[in-house]
Amino acid sequence: MAQLENVLKKPLITEKTSIIGEQTNRYGFVVDLKANKNQIKQAVESLYDVKVLNVKTSILPGKLKRAGKAIKKTSKTKKAYVQLAEGQKIEFFKGV
Repeated sequence: MAQLENVLKKPLITEKTSIIGEQTNRYGFVVDLKANKNQIKQAVESLYDVKVLNVKTSILPGKLKRAGKAIKKTSKTKKAYVQLAEGQKIEFFKGV
């Protein structure tokens, strides 16, 4: 994990994360499996120019999916929930 741009894959934009974001100033991201909390904090602070207070991560196991007669397993993913300092926020949709 040398480059911070490769740590964050995409923001989590769901109904649940948007409600949590309004109440507790916390935002969700899908991150690389090998990324640790310090790398996630540095990536968010450098890419979005905000102050990060807390990072919580969770790894979701892969699921079994059926494709015809075959059963395949999806890969596991890692989510990170980042809490920002008071008065700061991240705009995912600018100008929409």
